[in-house]
Amino acid sequence: MIKLTINGQEIQVPKGTMVLDACQQAGADVPTLCYDPDLRLAGSCRMCVVEAKGRPNLMAACVSPAENGMVIETESPDVVESRKVILELLLARHKLECHTCERDGSCKLQDYCYRYGVTDSRFAGQGPHFGMEDPNPFIKRDYDKCIMCTKCVRVCEEITGAQAINVKDRGHHAKIATVFDGKLADSSCVFCGQCVMVCPVGALTSKVSAGKGKSYQTKDVLTTCTYCGTGCTFELNVKDDHVVGVTSVRDSELSPVNKGALCVKGRFGWDFIESDERLTTPLIRENGELRPASWDEALDFAANKIKAIKEKDGPDALALFSSARATNEENYLAQKLFRAAIGTNNVDHCARL
Repeated sequence: MIKLTINGQEIQVPKGTMVLDACQQAGADVPTLCYDPDLRLAGSCRMCVVEAKGRPNLMAACVSPAENGMVIETESPDVVESRKVILELLLARHKLECHTCERDGSCKLQDYCYRYGVTDSRFAGQGPHFGMEDPNPFIKRDYDKCIMCTKCVRVCEEITGAQAINVKDRGHHAKIATVFDGKLADSSCVFCGQCVMVCPVGALTSKVSAGKGKSYQTKDVLTTCTYCGTGCTFELNVKDDHVVGVTSVRDSELSPVNKGALCVKGRFGWDFIESDERLTTPLIRENGELRPASWDEALDFAANKIKAIKEKDGPDALALFSSARATNEENYLAQKLFRAAIGTNNVDHCARL
């Protein structure tokens, strides 16, 4: 263990702890843009700079190991001035459309500009424009709002494993791009939306949720995905009793299975909930036409058909195809019904993980 002082408070941390983690342990709110506890360290945004007594330069807290005897200030005049300059530099190439941006109210850049009173950038001039229309149905890419934190690149590589995007060019012309700067659909992207999950600004947003409600207009309801048996946890964003989006839950206690990561179905495939094509009552086909029926009538009809086929052709003339969207308990009962009561092992399931 080593000892250091942060904003006048002495704390102990294990050797090798980064200054940012020590600051958080001491209760200091150090701003970050490129940092994510689940991704490799980048140290690129410099928003987490702090002042260490006796050091000639400010240090990036997320990539600087804590040392014994350090005296750290997280909000000194030099630190605050440095963060203001960083925010101005980011704003110099950031499209300011906060009032219509999908991330309005949940944007870290917006929050930090408000926190430090940065309203505009003195670094004016004609900069590069990266906005692009990507024809995919899930992810909107507006790189005129990108702050080059590279969290999307790292999460695509380290959590999803797709390696669909990376940094193209350098300096003022650097941008996030696929191979040959093409469309996402032509890359190795699987549209899981992990990049949307970690993006701290409005550069990557959900097309499925666009225009349906901002974060402060919705109520978040913790639930479990019904698409397969993995049991991923997420929050449904509900506005006026309608589901308008899905938000990842990064807390490992609330989301122990997936820790925020989702597949394309879990993150973007929720629009079936209010589809006009959903069945609302059992249907029985008679003379080639479907007619509504009660549950009792439908169950009796199905049971009688199963009995008749078994009596005529034997139990192996029947097969059960179960659904991954049912619970494990329901699937257990379904296969038990066919194996024990009907007498066939012709049982299959649509979960293909």
